[in-house]
Amino acid sequence: MLTRVKSAVANFMGGIMAGSSGSEHGGGGCGGSDLPLRFPYGRPEFLGLSQDEVECSADHIARPILILKETRRLPWATGYAEVINAGKSTHNEDQASCEVLTVKKKAGTMTSTPNRNSSKRRSSLPNGEGLQLKENSDLQIERERSSYNISGGCTALIVICLLGKLYVANAGDSRAIIIRNGEIIPMSSEFTPETERQRLQYLAFMQPHLLGNEFTHLEFPRRVQRKELGKKMLYRDFNMTGWAYKTIEDEDLKFPLIYGEGKKARVMATIGVTRGLGDHDLKVHDSNIYIKPFLSSAPEVRIYDLSKYEHGADDVLILATDGLWDVLSNEEVAEAITQFLPNCDPDDPHRYTLAAQDLVMRARGVLKDRGWRISNDRLGSGDDISVYVIPLIHGNKLS
Repeated sequence: MLTRVKSAVANFMGGIMAGSSGSEHGGGGCGGSDLPLRFPYGRPEFLGLSQDEVECSADHIARPILILKETRRLPWATGYAEVINAGKSTHNEDQASCEVLTVKKKAGTMTSTPNRNSSKRRSSLPNGEGLQLKENSDLQIERERSSYNISGGCTALIVICLLGKLYVANAGDSRAIIIRNGEIIPMSSEFTPETERQRLQYLAFMQPHLLGNEFTHLEFPRRVQRKELGKKMLYRDFNMTGWAYKTIEDEDLKFPLIYGEGKKARVMATIGVTRGLGDHDLKVHDSNIYIKPFLSSAPEVRIYDLSKYEHGADDVLILATDGLWDVLSNEEVAEAITQFLPNCDPDDPHRYTLAAQDLVMRARGVLKDRGWRISNDRLGSGDDISVYVIPLIHGNKLS
């Protein structure tokens, strides 16, 4: 078990080697690679990239920032910018999408419904930044594995504007915030092994067979060693918000269900997010222990009523993947927006795309001898970064 865990930690905490296809996560699509690919890799369609531009954008060393060239490709003069990761994988970048749907009312009138999606994907499952959610969409992915090659999974952050309200649904570690008159209004929360510790521990307590007799659902401040048998150590269970002491037993020597802290926290030393779609074949490295039972596809939904507020041209909704939030706080993003937008021509249709580009630049930083660096010589984000900047003033007109 120790060798297995060390290997898992090396694979998943240290990053996936370039060229991985998702098999390192414990299995590819059901049926093997001879099946047709259900979700081929690609960049957002609304960017309108040529094949040469796609190839250039995939340079993991240069990491060029891609922006929306034609504002008419997105409604509301929405801005968008992105950059791929710094080489942790080849085809593992976030993907964004946007759809304008038409809803027909019973009276026969038509209503335009902009649908903006942003999410995080892993491996070969696309539209992670914008998988259009249908009823039981995770079950649909599972069913399609018998007909298509589907490996890996994705998180999803989606916003739908309907009848004057914004519905923000999040299943993963991306984030949405509203900036209104300089005020920050959180519109989502991240789902990670740390934030969902109690849910995961309770599930493992109720169904211990899911742990494969290799893991313990209890949490300790550090890894328990055999020499500590019979001694007291702090621990936490699913029904505890604080810590208490317990006497260490043989059962406590098993590897913890949740291991690591912050961005390095993993479920069974394997995955760092606890909600999303796909990953039906994901297993603990070199074992038959499935991770999927601990992953939820249920999103958290928050609602913002556009009609209740007067919005100015600088009031925006920010959707971004964890590559942005790993290095920039809500306050830093809000400060950047409130400094940038007032200096742009209010009639410039590209102002929100330029704002998105500015955020991506701030998070990616510049390449120096010691890697990507941002302000105050901090380490920049080596992850994928996808950012939408959506003006709220246009949304008021839909109500």
